[in-house]
Amino acid sequence: MQQPFERIVARHGATVLRVCRVVLGPHDAEDAWSETFLSAMRAYPDLPETANVEAWLVTIAHRKAIDVARATKRNPLPVEEIPEEPAPPGLSNAEDGDLWAAVRDLPAKQRQAVAYRYVAGLRYAEIAEILGGSVDAARRAVADGLKNLRKNHPGAITKGASS
Repeated sequence: MQQPFERIVARHGATVLRVCRVVLGPHDAEDAWSETFLSAMRAYPDLPETANVEAWLVTIAHRKAIDVARATKRNPLPVEEIPEEPAPPGLSNAEDGDLWAAVRDLPAKQRQAVAYRYVAGLRYAEIAEILGGSVDAARRAVADGLKNLRKNHPGAITKGASS
């Protein structure tokens, strides 16, 4: 018997929000979080009891984050002055600003793979399924992301992140 959906939200809501923030940034993350759980609530009755609920939710969050990012690009906000460079996605107001700035600078696939591995705690097979590649490609994206973080921002992460 499946547990009530409210428990699913309580148990996995924070992880899904962190993943959305890493992929989108703090401003659009809540929209993706809401969309994730609305979609999940509709599909939850048909979810097999043996399914990995957290990986399932992160997969939905990944897709919703992409949808929100696309919608944001289609609907630009008017500003008085155009910035020289667009603001990259990320967690600009996170406690560990150096780390999130470093993560924000990674290529999208590496950023997502690192987030899914270390923020959501997903296995490489689950990351591969979300990103649409092989397990080896997911493992490589995480390894390359960590390598780039260490190379370009040596003070932002410690060696312990490679576990």
